[in-house]
Amino acid sequence: MPKMKSNRGAKKRFKKTAKGKVKRHSAYTGHQFSSKSPEQKRRLRQGKIVDKADEKRVKRMLQS
Repeated sequence: MPKMKSNRGAKKRFKKTAKGKVKRHSAYTGHQFSSKSPEQKRRLRQGKIVDKADEKRVKRMLQS
């Protein structure tokens, strides 16, 4: 049986934490910063944890 391949797109977007959770970047950080408040821009800089409903699917994509 051949080796499982990890999803290369997912590997660039997600990282596993030490406790086994999956970290992701925030959306809405590409452009139009003049219409966003400083508080919103500060929040968007922080990483987020992938939702529990999607965690199993993302972990499967990261298997190598």
